Amino acid sequence: MTRTTNEQPTGRADTGTPGPSGALVPVLAFAGIVVAVMQTLLVPVIKDLPQLLSTAPSNATWVLTSTLLSGAVATPIMGRLGDLYGKRRMLTASLSVMVVGALISAFTSTLLPMIVGRTLQGFAMGAIPLGIGLMRDMLPREKLGSAMALMSSSIGVGGGLALPAAALVAQHSDWHALFYGAAGLGILSIALTLLVVPESKVRAEGTFDGLGALGLSAGLVLFLLPITKGSDWGWTSATTLGMFAGSAIVLLLWGVYELRAKAPLVDLRTTARPAVLFTNLASIMVGVSFYVVSLVLPQLLQLPKETGYGLGQSMVVAGLLVAPLGLTMMFTAPVYARLSAKYGPKTTLILGMLIIAIGYGAGLGLMSAPWQSLVIAVVLGAGIGLAYSSLPALIIGAVPASETGAANGLNTLMRSIGTSVSSAVIGMVLANTANNVGGVAIPTMHGFRVSFLIATAAVAVGLLLALFLPKQRPAAHTQLRASSEEDANLELAEEARGGSRLLDERSRELGGGFRGRVLDAGGIPVARARVTLIDRRGRQAGATLSADDGSYALAVPAQGAYVLAARADGHAPLASSATHTGDDSPVDLDLSLPGETVTA
Repeated sequence: MTRTTNEQPTGRADTGTPGPSGALVPVLAFAGIVVAVMQTLLVPVIKDLPQLLSTAPSNATWVLTSTLLSGAVATPIMGRLGDLYGKRRMLTASLSVMVVGALISAFTSTLLPMIVGRTLQGFAMGAIPLGIGLMRDMLPREKLGSAMALMSSSIGVGGGLALPAAALVAQHSDWHALFYGAAGLGILSIALTLLVVPESKVRAEGTFDGLGALGLSAGLVLFLLPITKGSDWGWTSATTLGMFAGSAIVLLLWGVYELRAKAPLVDLRTTARPAVLFTNLASIMVGVSFYVVSLVLPQLLQLPKETGYGLGQSMVVAGLLVAPLGLTMMFTAPVYARLSAKYGPKTTLILGMLIIAIGYGAGLGLMSAPWQSLVIAVVLGAGIGLAYSSLPALIIGAVPASETGAANGLNTLMRSIGTSVSSAVIGMVLANTANNVGGVAIPTMHGFRVSFLIATAAVAVGLLLALFLPKQRPAAHTQLRASSEEDANLELAEEARGGSRLLDERSRELGGGFRGRVLDAGGIPVARARVTLIDRRGRQAGATLSADDGSYALAVPAQGAYVLAARADGHAPLASSATHTGDDSPVDLDLSLPGETVTA
C-alpha cells in the first residue's frame, strides 16, 4: 500500500503557508487546453490525409488512432507517476514529449514519422489529471470547485476552439503550420508552468508498478484498437474478435495482479467504491455524448445545399459555429461551482446530463439552418460543461490525496474510452446510412438523426448510473478533506485495518495525540466509524476511520482542549471532550456510541 508524506500542501487555507500565485488556475487550464488541441488538430484535413501523406485511406487513419491509443495509455500512468515523483514534474514532462512529437510531425510528409509524432503528442493527455491533482494540493477550498471544473472542461474547450483555428490555418496556409503552432503552444505552456506553478509536496510512498503499467497498456491497446479500426477490418473479422478476446484476458489477469500488488498502479479496491465506480461508468456515457456533436455538426454544416439538407458553409464558418461548444463549457465552470456548493456534485452531474439530453432531443428538429447549429452547440456545451466539471469533484471526494493523480487519470481514461466508442459507432452509422453518389459516400439526414438518438440514449444510461452515486452533502467535494494531514490519517486508517500501529507512529511524529477504540453500547468494536477532532475554535483539526478492531488514533496540532466526535451507520453520533498536555504520549480514550438510531 502507499501513503502520503507528512508535508502540507502549499497554499491550503489551513496551512498558514504562502498561497500559490493567482495565475496558477489559468496556467494549468491553458495546459489542459493545449493538450486537448492535439485531439482535434487534424480534423479539418482528415479527408485530405491520404493525399497529403501519399498513402491509402486505411493507413492514414493511423495518424488519428495513434494519438488516441497513446493518450489512453499515458493518462493513468502519468497520473500515478505524478503522485509518486511530483505532479508539476510529470506535467512538464508530458508537455515536453508533446512538443517533440509536434516538431517531428511538422518536418515530415510521410506516414511512419507522422505516426511516431502523433503518438508522442498523445502522451500529453496526462496533463489533465495532473493539473487537477495540483489544484487539489494547493488551492484553498473556496476556490477549488470552480478551478477543477475549468480544468476538467479544458479537454472540451481545447477541442472546440481548435476546430475553427485549425480550419483557418489549413485553408490559408501549409498544413504543417498546424504542428508548428502546436509546438509553440506547448513551449509557452511549459514556460508558464515552470514560472507560475510550484511543485506539490504531497507524495505517495512506494514504487512505480512497471508490470501493472505494461499490463494495462496491453489491455487498453487490444481493446481500443479494434474499436477504432473495426470498420476497416470488419466487426466480425478474426482480427477484431481476437483482439477483443485478448483484451478481456489481459485485463482480467492485470486485475488479479493489481489486487495482489503492494503498490499497484491502480488501487482497484478504491476504484470499486460506489462513488468512484459509478462516476467512471457515467464518464464513459458523457464521453460518448460529447463526441457525437463534434462528428455530426461540422459535416452537416459543410455539406452542399444541393443535397437538400446540407447547410453549405465553409470549413472556417463551420468551425466558428461549433466553437461555442467549447466556449460555453469554459464559462460554465463558475456556474458549476455555485451550484455544486449548494447542491453537491452529484446533483450538478445529473443536471448536466439532463441538459445534454434536452440539447440532443431539440437538435433532432434543429438541423435546417446554421443558426440552429449554434443553438445546439451552446445548449450541449452548457450540459457537457456541468457534467465534466462534476466528475473530478466526485472522484476527489472518494479517494485519498496520494491517489488523486492516478484516480483522475483513470477517470479521464473513461472519458477517452467513451469518445472512442462514440467515434466508432457514429462512424459506422453514418457510413451505413450514407448515399453513394459517383463513388462518394454522402452522409444523410437520417444518419445524423440516428446519431443524435444514440447520444440521447447514452445520456439516459449515464443518468441511471448517476442515480446510484452515494448522496453527498453540499460542498462535500471541497471539504471532505480539510488538509493533507487528514488525508494521511484517513488513508492510514485504511492501511491499519487490523490495529493502529502506523497511526500511533504518526501521532508520535506530530507530538502525540488521542487513541483508543470506538465501541457500541454493548462494548462491541465498531469498524469504519468516522472520528473527527475539533479544536477550541470549532474547526476540524483532523479525522480518521476506525479499524476492524474499532481502534483509532489521531495526531494533535498543539496541546489544549479538544472535542472528539464519532459517528457510524446505525448509531447516534457522540461528542466527547478531551485535553492533551502536549507531551509525546498519546492519550487513551475509548468512545462508546449510543444505541442504534430508530428511523421514522
